[in-house]
Amino acid sequence: MSDQILLIAIIGAALMYDFVNGFHDAANAIATTIATHALSPRNAIILARTLNFVGGLLHTAVAYTIGKGVVDSNFITMPMLLAAVLGAVLWGYFTWYFGLPSSSTHALVGGLIGVGLFANNFNFDVLVWTGIKKVLIFMFISPIFGTLLGIALMAIFSWAVWKANYRKTAWVFKKLQVLTASFVALAHGMNDAQNAMGVITVALLSAGVLKEFHVPLWVRVASAFMIGLGTSVGGWRIIRTMGKKMTDLHEPIDGAAAEAAAGTSILVASLVGAPISTTQIATSSIAGTAVAHRLSNVRWPVMTNILLAWVFTFPGAGLFGIGAYILLSAII
Repeated sequence: MSDQILLIAIIGAALMYDFVNGFHDAANAIATTIATHALSPRNAIILARTLNFVGGLLHTAVAYTIGKGVVDSNFITMPMLLAAVLGAVLWGYFTWYFGLPSSSTHALVGGLIGVGLFANNFNFDVLVWTGIKKVLIFMFISPIFGTLLGIALMAIFSWAVWKANYRKTAWVFKKLQVLTASFVALAHGMNDAQNAMGVITVALLSAGVLKEFHVPLWVRVASAFMIGLGTSVGGWRIIRTMGKKMTDLHEPIDGAAAEAAAGTSILVASLVGAPISTTQIATSSIAGTAVAHRLSNVRWPVMTNILLAWVFTFPGAGLFGIGAYILLSAII
């Protein structure tokens, strides 16, 4: 298989990954908005789709981490890149089928690590530990931060309106939820749309199309468009898990607190170039908002299944990626 065909295949697979990311992570911005009836499902998806696209054009720090901060680019070949992306896509479909909000970002990182090690005889020198440490640190910090911020914002919002008329308060927070959902969608695009950009840029670099690592404008536009398109399709199974099965979010004040906490956490990570799990943050923020009322508000068996999906994402996507690499090696 020629390098040109491989390059086209990688670009196609990376854009498909972005599409899967969009419909898998549509729930991040809109699950609580739909659950509290702040927006209709149609309007919520239009909002998330548009701002995912805009966010994808605003920043590229995460793309640099994905492209240069997981596996040393000197050891990366185009078949490895293609297999890693396919592993992430397959894992995304696998978890979507079961309605589990796993991390598309962690799936891509797991695919890159798994294929990178397998293709280089498990030589750990191919890994860029500074970038991997950044991913791991934020993987543990971000859900804790999201949970605590969700609890804190719920307490602040409740204290601010505890004497106010209920109907007026509900109306205000329904309007506020449109803003907080927009915030989450924009931040999500700033973080997750960068993953495909990083992969495509490394592929262009490996093929000799680029002389140095920089994200071309057409790559940014194509990646942002595909994540927005995926959001348009919407991951309804995951939306139900996050908005209904994990806890019951009936009040707009709950949704506004959860979304504000999630958006803030994702934005901070995006600005420092940390490829985080936006799903993980959104889920933990919702849990924090529910816990602010009482511990029993969270359905812990469902939460346990979500946690297991997080734990198995790195090895699961890595194994899918290795399987894809073995198949590609037989074909090429």
